[in-house]
Amino acid sequence: MVLASWFHSLDPTVFSLGGGFAVRWYGLSYLAGFIIAWLVMMALAKRGKIAIPPHRVSDALMWLILGTLIGGRLGYALVYDRSLLTGFSNDFPFWRLLAINHGGMASHGGIIGCIVAAWRISLGWRPTDMPNSPQREGKSSFAHIIDVVALISPFGLGLGRIANFINGELLGKVVTPPGQPGPAWAVQFPQELSGWLDRGLRDTNSHTPQLSGEQLVKLNELVQLNLRPGEAWSTGVARLIASASKYQDQLSPLLSSRHPSQLYQAAADGLVLAVCVWLVWLKTKTPGVVAAWWVMVYGVLRVATELYRLPDAQFGPDGGRPMGLSRGQWLSVGMFAVGAAYLAYVLWRKRRAATSHSAEQPTQPFG
Repeated sequence: MVLASWFHSLDPTVFSLGGGFAVRWYGLSYLAGFIIAWLVMMALAKRGKIAIPPHRVSDALMWLILGTLIGGRLGYALVYDRSLLTGFSNDFPFWRLLAINHGGMASHGGIIGCIVAAWRISLGWRPTDMPNSPQREGKSSFAHIIDVVALISPFGLGLGRIANFINGELLGKVVTPPGQPGPAWAVQFPQELSGWLDRGLRDTNSHTPQLSGEQLVKLNELVQLNLRPGEAWSTGVARLIASASKYQDQLSPLLSSRHPSQLYQAAADGLVLAVCVWLVWLKTKTPGVVAAWWVMVYGVLRVATELYRLPDAQFGPDGGRPMGLSRGQWLSVGMFAVGAAYLAYVLWRKRRAATSHSAEQPTQPFG
């Protein structure tokens, strides 16, 4: 095995716009995910595979964008950082909850937001040329629309995890500690230094590895090179992280080698999940089955991949892991249970409809 971990020196910013605003890879990942979703929905709509008419695909996507952003942000605030709900400042956008340019989105919240958006899409739209008509374009069952959402979502999920990797966030567990060589597939993230508040003082809730006295001296020397008079030591650390590639040789012995858990989750959420749900879509015509399998497969993949990801630091040194599972994993266990129950309900409803010969929608008319 080659003992040389890859040093993470990717810049999360594509280019700066000034005034504290910039185009970031994270934002572009969302944009790319929505564009792919629009292309897939439009292709399916033109072929008559889904109930959404081609000229209403953009309307449907707008509801999904709102559901993803609002649900993802609220989910993060409610589960991971409730201070966002009460935090205000004098700078735009004034309310910390709206400051999505500083990150903080929860995938489970985004999923709930998309479910609400799917319900709205299932209601259809009044014809533009007959706004008072009782008929609605694209009206369909909720089960059918949530299947469509399940088909298009893995693309954005996978791209979002890749953006997490570029940002150097949601770090994986340590493979080898600082000063020891790591395997070639492991990654050294300078972002792990953000847990140092001062020389020799770590944030008690951080996952920053402990450094030896000699290593701390070397880290302090690098921080001093990036400090300006009167600035806090942590400011120098942040500036050192931002210019990590310049100090790669000096920083590498001070960093641990970690699992690239973001890439594990990108492969799981973006590739494995997509293959599973599209295979189910090709095999079944029963509304709701695709979504049920999406929920179950996502839950299993999330539990598995988070075995290699650090627990949430804001909940204490152990991440607040009851029975060894993180909050994200417990939410995913709940998702699997909900998905299994929903699948049982869908199949029970199908059997009952077949028996009575009077089902509302026993089969999927848009297979």
